Amino acid sequence: MDTRQILKNVRHIEIRTRGLVNQLFSGEYHSVFKGRGMEFSEVREYQFGDDVRTIDWNVSARFNRPFVKVFEEERELTVMLLVDMSASQDYGTEKQYKRDIAAELCAVLAFSAIKNNDKVGMLIFTDRIEQYIPPKKGRSHILRIIRDIIAFEPEGGGTNIRAALEYFSHVTKKRSIAFLVSDFIDSGYDQPLKIVAKKHDLIAVRLFDPRERDLPDVGLLKLRDAETGAERWVDTSRRALRHAYRKQWERRHAELGKRFLSSNVDSIAVDTQRGYLQPLIEFFRMRERRY
Repeated sequence: MDTRQILKNVRHIEIRTRGLVNQLFSGEYHSVFKGRGMEFSEVREYQFGDDVRTIDWNVSARFNRPFVKVFEEERELTVMLLVDMSASQDYGTEKQYKRDIAAELCAVLAFSAIKNNDKVGMLIFTDRIEQYIPPKKGRSHILRIIRDIIAFEPEGGGTNIRAALEYFSHVTKKRSIAFLVSDFIDSGYDQPLKIVAKKHDLIAVRLFDPRERDLPDVGLLKLRDAETGAERWVDTSRRALRHAYRKQWERRHAELGKRFLSSNVDSIAVDTQRGYLQPLIEFFRMRERRY
């Protein structure tokens, strides 16, 4: 894709997603991710009238006189987009590839965040950490994020969610909202998922294509694993095979749901046929009901 086409696609996504933000998601985002908590600022000596519940007993014991903790209002949030750009993202049999859906969905989240005066950063990963963009504000910063997703050419082909979560945990010390956008074709990341979810508000956005769930009845078909390159011929005219294929997908889908639930991670399922609009609306409504 040449530079002119990239810029054209960026502009198209900006127009489309900013309109959605203004019409649908701005108020929902603000009500769900208020970012108006209280965070620790400093300690000072106790003064008459201070709430005794704010006394810092460790500091008070050290100096042999009472000190209290001072808190200040948290004015802004940091939103991090952890985006899987492995080879399996270049797949789609309906309207869009998974990576195209990821680009638009990240744009919606990013524009919603800056409209709320929050910072946005991005981490792109495959089977390695490919790119890290520190959190910043502003339209030009968001356009850079969209451009980098569209134009991204990965060095790795596989998926390593563990590495992405560990890297994110290392570089992000302040509590953040983190959207992990992936098809989750990976394993061995349960522990870092739980660790990150304890410190940050982690939301898993699972992308999938209908053909990953249901094989079409088209006779003999060669299937190729985009990440490993392994190929296999299958006879899709066999009803038993199509049924087994569907059951395997359902088991994996259920296992992912259990994994997210046990890790206290909210999840959004997005397929390339339905798109991200309705699943995102349902997610915000669910969060609003909860809070």
